[in-house]
Amino acid sequence: MTETPAVWRDLLARADARVPHREAVWLVERASGREGAELLADLDEPVPGRVVPFFDDMLDRRVAGEPLQYVLGQWSFRRLDIMVDRRVLIPRPETEQVVDVALGELTRLAAERVTVADLGTGSGVIALSIALEVPGATVFATDRSPDALAVARANLTGLGMRGASRVRMFEGEWFDALPGEHRGGLDLVVTNPPYVAAGEDLPKEVAAWEPAEALIAGPTGLEAIERIVTEAPAWLARPGALVAELAPHQADAALAMARAAGFDDARVEPDLSGRPRALVGRFG
Repeated sequence: MTETPAVWRDLLARADARVPHREAVWLVERASGREGAELLADLDEPVPGRVVPFFDDMLDRRVAGEPLQYVLGQWSFRRLDIMVDRRVLIPRPETEQVVDVALGELTRLAAERVTVADLGTGSGVIALSIALEVPGATVFATDRSPDALAVARANLTGLGMRGASRVRMFEGEWFDALPGEHRGGLDLVVTNPPYVAAGEDLPKEVAAWEPAEALIAGPTGLEAIERIVTEAPAWLARPGALVAELAPHQADAALAMARAAGFDDARVEPDLSGRPRALVGRFG
């Protein structure tokens, strides 16, 4: 039988023996509700007995291979602290950069009020980031998964009244979920759609834990991107823009789709590592 720890330092030592130290610290921070210097100052404070089973469960799950973000049940994305679990993809730094590109397009439009659609919102990080960082934005967030929308709505409650009042969520696939009166009136469409091809190798931790329907688009991996790019011109205002996350090897195909769809300007912006990451299609 495992000895009951007396202080937070004991829990940290228990985790250090099984996972990397940075992860051990995150687990203790989650269990204690303390972070950084506060935790360091309280390492010799007593651990409430009711916390120990919660901590041990998190540690066992992580050792079993469950992604740290799901184990913690929360993660940071730009200026947000969000809830995240197996119903949605884990937010990644590449998507934070896609938001940067989207914000750049809104700046280029130079409009005081803008209407934005985030298609396939998942946990809601793109939609909520834009609502938080662009005070004049009304944001529509769509997803065909009711489970994903439940997570997004939970995260919406943490945005605060000012931001949350400008976000509306709709269940359905891509543009089909949006109210028809907004056809031709969207200033920006942004999306992180599935872009993995069926049968494509994925890291074990991703394949085993993250929702396949949010990862795999179809036989080529371009199915979702092609549909969004093809339908976007009918929904965008003039001027207006589309920003879509993609895999680096899909850049040329996605550019060809955007040009065929009639965008005045199409380009792919790189991520911080220099790899093609965000398709940008512009009108006007």
